[in-house]
Amino acid sequence: MVMSPIMMKDVPKLDRPRERLLNIGPKHVSNAELLAIILVSGTKEESVISLANRVLIHFEGLKLLRDATIEELMTIKGIGTAKGVCILAAIELGKRMQNIVSKERYVIRSPKDGADYVMKEMRSLKQEHFVALFLNTKNQIIHRQTIFIGSLNSSIVHPREVYREAIKRSAASIIVIHNHPSGDPTPSQEDIHVTRRLTESGKMIGIELLDHIIIGDHTFTSLREKGYIQ
Repeated sequence: MVMSPIMMKDVPKLDRPRERLLNIGPKHVSNAELLAIILVSGTKEESVISLANRVLIHFEGLKLLRDATIEELMTIKGIGTAKGVCILAAIELGKRMQNIVSKERYVIRSPKDGADYVMKEMRSLKQEHFVALFLNTKNQIIHRQTIFIGSLNSSIVHPREVYREAIKRSAASIIVIHNHPSGDPTPSQEDIHVTRRLTESGKMIGIELLDHIIIGDHTFTSLREKGYIQ
């Protein structure tokens, strides 16, 4: 005997995603329920919650869904252009909200502060990003800039590019940060070499390199704490 699929009209109203969000709050509904609300409806053969679950299974959860393309989404049965665009719009809105910085300037008091400032954004990047944070005399961030994207190499990360912006911004000190897409923040010899070059250049210019932080997956390494910056 073949069981017919459960459609939303067959689900008690209080158990539907939108009603559950209203009754218990957005923090307490599942990822599938949130996605179902974005999708609005399922198909003739499938409920919206079932479709949402299939999308999450296809991308093995939210981490891979974060970088989904419209082409990838539309390979899933039941996801057309309209539903795919709604998902992409929700993802992009979430990314932009993550990147909003409080109007009050962020203060760096420890390597963890520096890592926390960029962790959500940088831990899941597929390429290495080399970022500089420019600080004032109170260790408040006055500017952030991505210096380059690609594998870390001392011939590419030239102190000139980093300290030119620091001088332009009248920065008192800087922190440089880059990510390891592998998720392992263990410093390479190239990481150490770049750090030493930047440290020496900063001493000559009079703008201190406070730290070089390597971002992994929910973890980080401070090259100052490792003793590579004196």
